[in-house]
Amino acid sequence: MTSIHPQIRFLLFTLLVNAISFGIIVPVTPNLVMELGHADAAGASAIGGLLALSYAVFQFIFGPLMGNLSDSIGRRPVLLASLASLAIDFLVMAVAPSLFWLFLARILTGIAGASNAPAQSAIADLVTPDERARVFAMLGAAFGIGFVIGPAIGGILGEFGHRVPFYAAGLLAAFNFAWGVSACKETLPQDKRRAFSWQRANPFGALSHARVIPGILPIVGVYFLWQLASLVYPLIWPYFSKAAYGWSPGMIGLSLAQIGIGMALVNLFVTPKVVARYGEYRAALIGIGCGMTTFLAYAVAPNTAWALAIGCLMPFQSMVHPALTAMMTRAATADSQGEMQGIASSAMALGSVLAPMLFNPVHAYFISSRAPFRFDGAPMIAATVVALIALMILSFSARSAVRLSK
Repeated sequence: MTSIHPQIRFLLFTLLVNAISFGIIVPVTPNLVMELGHADAAGASAIGGLLALSYAVFQFIFGPLMGNLSDSIGRRPVLLASLASLAIDFLVMAVAPSLFWLFLARILTGIAGASNAPAQSAIADLVTPDERARVFAMLGAAFGIGFVIGPAIGGILGEFGHRVPFYAAGLLAAFNFAWGVSACKETLPQDKRRAFSWQRANPFGALSHARVIPGILPIVGVYFLWQLASLVYPLIWPYFSKAAYGWSPGMIGLSLAQIGIGMALVNLFVTPKVVARYGEYRAALIGIGCGMTTFLAYAVAPNTAWALAIGCLMPFQSMVHPALTAMMTRAATADSQGEMQGIASSAMALGSVLAPMLFNPVHAYFISSRAPFRFDGAPMIAATVVALIALMILSFSARSAVRLSK
C-alpha cells in the first residue's frame, strides 16, 4: 500500500482520540469507584468487574444489531452514534453522584457499541484483503499511542481530583464526535448494501450464522478466548498495581504509557513484517505465545522494577488482534463486512461478559483477608490458562487458519 486513503487517516485519528479518552480515566477509575462505593481496594476491584460486565452484556446483545445496521444503512451513522455515546458516557461518569450513574453510563455505551467495529468495517470496504492486516495493525498502533498519551494526561489531571480526568475525557470525545460529523464519509456504496435482518441481528443468530462460513468458527473461538484472556489488563491492572506495588495514579499512568509505546512500535514495525514473512496465522500464534509468557511473568513479579521490565515484552501480544481480524475479514463478502464485525463484536463482547466474572472475583478474593494466602497475581494465572486453550485451538485448526490467512 503506497498511500493511505484519506478516510482511513480519519478513522485512525478518530480511534487515536478515542484511545486517549479511554486512557485518561484508567488511572483514576479505582479512586472514583472507592468513593462512590465506599469500598476498599478489594471491594473496588469487585465493583469494577461489575461495571465492565454491565457494559459487556449490552454490547453482546446490541453488537450484531449495530453491525447489521452498518451493512444496511452504511458505516457513517453507526460510527457517529458510537462517538456520541462515548462523550455522554464520560460526562455522566464525571458528575455521577452514585454507583447507579456509573452503571447507567456503561450500559449506554454498551448499547451504542464501541467505535472499533464500524471503523474496521469501513477499513474492510476500502482496502484489499492483503492490505488489511497492515492497516489493522495501524489501528493497534493508534490505540497504543493513545494509551501513551491518555494515562499520562489522566495521571497528571488526577492529582487535581479524581473526577477531573473524566471531564477531560468527555470533552475530548465530544470534540471527536463534532469533527466526525463533518469529516466522516460513507464507505459502503448503495449497491453493496443488503436488507436488514432481525434474525442475523441478534447475538445468537449472528454466531449461528458464522457456522455457514467455511473455516471461520475456530478463528471466532480463538478471537473470543484471546479477548477473554487479554482483558485481564484493563480489568485488573489499576487494582493489581495499586494492591501489589502501592502505585499512585501517576505511576499507573506511566506504566500504561510504557506499554502503549511498545504496542505502537510493535504494530507499526513488527506486525507488518511478521505477517508479510510468516502469514497472519503464525503472527497470531507468536502473539498468543508472548501473551502467555507475559501473564506468567506478571503473576510472580515481586516489585516495581520487575513489573516495568516485563512491560517491555507485553506489547508483542498486540499482533494477535490485527492478525485474527484480517483472517476473518477474508471470509466475508463486500456486503457482509459489517455482519462479520458484528460476529467478531459478539465474540469479543462474550469474552467481555465472562472476563469480569472470572478475573475480578479471583483478584478480590486473593487480596482479601478471606484468602488462605495473599496472591496478587492469581488473575494472571487464570489468563494464562485461557490463552493456552486459545493457542491449542488455533494450532489444531491450522489448515483452515492458514487458508484464511492467505
